[in-house]
Amino acid sequence: MSFRDRTLFAGVDIGGTTTQVVVCAEDLTVLDRAEVATPSADGGRAMIGAALGALAPLLERTPGRLAGCGVGAAGVVDSAAGRILVASDSFTGWAGFAVTDAVEEALGVPAFLDNDVNAFLYGEVSGGAVRGESDVLGMTLGTGVGGALWTGGALFAGPHGAAGEIGHIPGFGDLLCSCGGRGHLETLASGRSIGARYADRTGRRLTAREVAQAAGHGDQDALAVYEAAGAGIAQAIVMTAGVVDITTVVVGGGVSRAWPLLEPLILTSLAADPPVSGHPVRLVKAALASDAVPVGAAARARQELMAKVGA
Repeated sequence: MSFRDRTLFAGVDIGGTTTQVVVCAEDLTVLDRAEVATPSADGGRAMIGAALGALAPLLERTPGRLAGCGVGAAGVVDSAAGRILVASDSFTGWAGFAVTDAVEEALGVPAFLDNDVNAFLYGEVSGGAVRGESDVLGMTLGTGVGGALWTGGALFAGPHGAAGEIGHIPGFGDLLCSCGGRGHLETLASGRSIGARYADRTGRRLTAREVAQAAGHGDQDALAVYEAAGAGIAQAIVMTAGVVDITTVVVGGGVSRAWPLLEPLILTSLAADPPVSGHPVRLVKAALASDAVPVGAAARARQELMAKVGA
């Protein structure tokens, strides 16, 4: 078979700050990738336009036939309808946007929508740090905090598409969250919240990465901010384990780049307050890095189209 006859799948990750796109072979090997800024203040049409604009040159220079496109998007989504249901205040004109209709119209192939954390977990189970696992909690620590559940070898989205959304469960203080609620995990463990909590303590504005660097150099305020984030993440893991008895956890997102700092803080809190089952938590960092969400979205598209062929 020539390269021009091979089947391709596209994957898109629309995040609050950046949009990642990949073109994958049928076995989900990434053949090409690109990244652009997400125009999150300009509405759904602009965000999809930016993603498709980044994808177009990849498809032009990658020989093969595009079979489908998967999209991982921030917010609560209706995967069946291909539409965004709920979005945080990081986005304008995103809630209600018909994502798959716009992508299918532009590309002329079937498109499938997932919450970005669901897509992240698809990617890590398909070819990442938890490849082949049957039961996993996925967490992403980025602009926001997201969660997803993989149970019995399949994604469990729940009847309303919000299963595993641990970033927006209350019980983590009283700070105002980006979703309008209070005391959510996101107020402690997202990238922008880590920066905000450090500013609350010191009056200095730093990024989460800079706060992590400061903690590494002995800054006690920076360390306290990450300790609070680690304790909150551990609490969310224990809460999830108590409800669904899942103790394998994969963590990704930009904040996880500080893994040498963050991992021991989470594990220390877990040791002090373990899951009720007594089963130890297996905590791993995502292996696919920024490819996890777009590869997972492409994996979802491949799975859906293979199921249709087999039906």
